[in-house]
Order: sequence, then C-alpha cells, then structure tokens
Amino acid sequence: MNNFRLIMAPMAGVTDSFFRALVWEYGAEFTVSEMVSAKSIVYANKNTFRLMENNNIRPWAVQFFGHEPEILAEAIKRLEGFPFDIADINMGCPMPKIVKNGEGAALMANPSLAGKMIEAAVKASDRPVTVKIRKGFAGTANCVEIARIAQESGASAVAVHGRTREQYYSGAADWGAISAVKAALKIPVIGNGDIFTPEDAVSRLKESGCDGVMIARGALGNPWIFRRTQAFMETGVLPPPPAFAEIIETAVRHLHMVATSAENASGHGGHAPRIFEMRKHLGWYTKGMPGSAEVRRRLNNAQSAEEMEEILREIKI
Repeated sequence: MNNFRLIMAPMAGVTDSFFRALVWEYGAEFTVSEMVSAKSIVYANKNTFRLMENNNIRPWAVQFFGHEPEILAEAIKRLEGFPFDIADINMGCPMPKIVKNGEGAALMANPSLAGKMIEAAVKASDRPVTVKIRKGFAGTANCVEIARIAQESGASAVAVHGRTREQYYSGAADWGAISAVKAALKIPVIGNGDIFTPEDAVSRLKESGCDGVMIARGALGNPWIFRRTQAFMETGVLPPPPAFAEIIETAVRHLHMVATSAENASGHGGHAPRIFEMRKHLGWYTKGMPGSAEVRRRLNNAQSAEEMEEILREIKI
C-alpha cells in the first residue's frame, strides 16, 4: 500500500477480480483481494484460490486471515510464485465467526500474537507485508499500540478503519484515532472509514496527514469515485457525477464481465453461479433511480444475464 493515495478496500463478497478490474480502470491506484484463509491455502482449497483471481490488474494485495503464525507463514510461502505485490494481514474483520476463532479483529485483543503473526509473515514473504486494523474494541481502543507493534515487527504499512469491533460498519468512523496512528508511526498509514465523496477523501487526507485513503462502501455501484477524486486532487475542481447512460453501460459491462467468466457455466463449489452474485452490484448501481425498489425486486428474480440487462435498459429517467 506504500505510495498509493486511493485504494479500494478489501470487502468480503465484493472485491472479486471483476469488481477490482473495474475500479482499477476508473482510477483506484491499488486493490486488495477479499480476505482468504491462510489455512485454506495450506490445504489447497479450490474455492479459496478463486478469491485470488486477478485479471492482471497490478499492483494488488492478497489479504490473509488466520491466528496461527506458522500457518500464515506456510500459506505465504506456498504463494511464492503467485502474481501479487503485497501480503496483507487482516486484523480488523468484526464478524462473529471470525472473531470467535481468534482471527480478524480478535488479534487486536492479543497484541503478543498479533506481533508474532506479522513477524512470521515478514520472515516468510519475499514481498512487503502490510496490516489492516481497526480502532480496537469498545473501551480498549488500542490501535496506536497495535500499529506500533506492526511497525516494530516489520510491516511496511498499516491501514486503519476508524471504528471499533462492536461498531461493525455503523456509526461514525473516528478519524482522530486514525490521525493518532499516523502521528505515532514512521511507515505509511492508510485511513479507512466514511469516504463517500471526493470531498471526503481530500478533507480526510488533509486533516489526518495519512498517506492514502481506502474507499469501501463509497465505491459500491460507484467506481467513478476514484476517477473523480483523482481529478479533484489534481485540479481542485470537482468533476460532475457520471451521466445516467454511463451508469447503465458500466453496470451492463460489469454484468457481462461476470457472465462470460469461465466458471460461470458450472457455478463454483456448489454455490450459486456467479451471475447471481451480480444482483447486489446491480442494486447498488441503480440505487436512487426511478422505481429502484421494483428494479431490485426484478433483478433478484432474474435468472440470466440477458434478463438482467433487459431490466437495466428498461429504466428511464
């Protein structure tokens, strides 16, 4: 994540190879995979490797989660010839099934283990290792402590989501906590939380002193946020939002990127075919359009890419 100002945040179930290719085209300087289980890599789980497809978009990071330093190290070694640029460690996921297993945000409550995880990754990796953390847990907002441990353990950069584990993705992100991490470290710090507009990105960069920002929900159905933010940074002039026609054409193109993927014909691992995963994306693209609730209902019942495209092209404003 070094030297990148505009980064697409990793999002489970969202930042697959198709979506990352799209935001990269629209100006994301760096992208991160959905989080992948270190243990699943060691056991060669084929569904895990699907999460690491990339469509030749560089630079990018693979984000690992786990709680065993030796397993994390082995997973990284097994990907030695795999084409990615940074190994990122997830220490921020708030989901109960992850935290209960001592992974994700749970590592922030175990500073000693967090340090061992990072040290093991750095020793095993021939690429830079970065860490994504949260503010901490309610009552123990120890992001500065964990960030310092990350730096001392050899991490090349730290990304901070300014919410506690208990907040999940609600409430306001605490950019004061993110600024405190930046002030405490010498390595690059990336801020994450509540970046929904180009103005948000520029103001947060300025007030926090961070080296870059991660955009998450602000990019859903809105890959243009990167292009518009880049232009705003360079010129001070805010470009207009995309026209209706561009939104529809991009949604259709995204749809067909997924529909024509090799795996779509047979689905993957017994799960729903990939085309059905586009329903949520198309809902985001069409949010706020006339009759959007009915459009979403129809999209959720659609059984093919052709049917979905027909629904999109019927929208009029």
